[in-house]
Amino acid sequence: MAFRLLSYIGEKGLPRAGLLMQDETVLDVEGVLKALQADVEGLCPTSVLSLLENWDHVLPVLRDGARNGREAPSAWVGSLSEIQLTAPVLYPPNLYCAAANYVDHSKEMKDGSLPDKSQARPFFFTKLPRQTVIGPEESIQIPYPEAQVDWEAEIGVVIGRPCRRAPASEAMKYVAGYVIMNDVSDRARNFRKDWFFKFDWLGGKSFNTSAPMGPWITPKELIGDPHNLSIRLWVNEELMQNASTRDMYFTIPEQIEYLSELLTLLPGDVIATGTPPGVGHARGLYLKAGDVVTITIEGLGSIRNPVVAGY
Repeated sequence: MAFRLLSYIGEKGLPRAGLLMQDETVLDVEGVLKALQADVEGLCPTSVLSLLENWDHVLPVLRDGARNGREAPSAWVGSLSEIQLTAPVLYPPNLYCAAANYVDHSKEMKDGSLPDKSQARPFFFTKLPRQTVIGPEESIQIPYPEAQVDWEAEIGVVIGRPCRRAPASEAMKYVAGYVIMNDVSDRARNFRKDWFFKFDWLGGKSFNTSAPMGPWITPKELIGDPHNLSIRLWVNEELMQNASTRDMYFTIPEQIEYLSELLTLLPGDVIATGTPPGVGHARGLYLKAGDVVTITIEGLGSIRNPVVAGY
C-alpha cells in the first residue's frame, strides 16, 4: 500500500516519524514496527533520518505497516489535519543545491545560455541544514531590513543508500524519494560588490530558515517520472512560478553522478535540483513580512510558509 514518510510533533513536543496513508490518516512508525514485531538492528524508529540510514531493510517493513499497521491501536496518531508537521528529515546530513539548472531561469537571471552539456558539469552550492531547514507552516525569516529575499521552488531528491561514483545509468538506485524544497535566497548578499568574487553563495543562501522543506517524503516508487511533474509557486494569491520538471537541464541521474564523483552521498542527504523561471529577482520583487509562500509539486503535495521579519 502507498504511503508517505513524514515527521510530526508528538505528545511530548518532540519530532516522531510517521506514515501518511491514502485516506490522510497518520500512523506512528514506532507503533507500526511494534505491532508487526519488526526489529531492525541499530534503528531509531522515531527518526526519519535513521529510517533512511536503514532504508533497504526498513522499506519492506514500512510497506507491510502501511497495509496492516492501522489495525494496531498503538500505531494510530490521527488525521493529517490534526497533527503538526515538521521538515521530514531533521536534519539532512548535507543539502546540495543545483544552480541555474533550467534554461529559462538562467536567461531571466541574465546569466545567458547554459553551457553545452558535453563540455560542462552541473554546478552546485551547499546550504547548512541545521540552520536553514524548516518545515510546513514554519516562518521564513527576513534576516535584516535591507535583505532582498527571493523564492525558488524545487524538487528535492532524498538519498537512501551510500552512493559513491555512481554512473548516471545506476544513479536512481540510490534514491529513496522526493520532497518539496524552497531554495530561499537573499539576492542582496548573493551578489558581492565589496570583493572581486562575484558571488557569495554562503551569505546569499545559508541564512536562518532559508530551506523550507516538506511536507513529507514521497517514496520513489510512487513517482513514475520525476522529470515530468508540474511545479508551481504562489506568493500570497499570485502565481509566480508555473513550469515542469521536464525542463530540467542536468537530469537527476546526471546530478547524482557528478556529486558522487566528488564525495560519498549519504542516506538522508537532499539534492535540490534547481528552480524554473519565475523568481522575484528577475522582476525586482522580493518577499516582505506578511507574505505567504505556497509551493505545489505534482505528486509530492504542497508546502506553505508565512514570512516574518527575523531581525
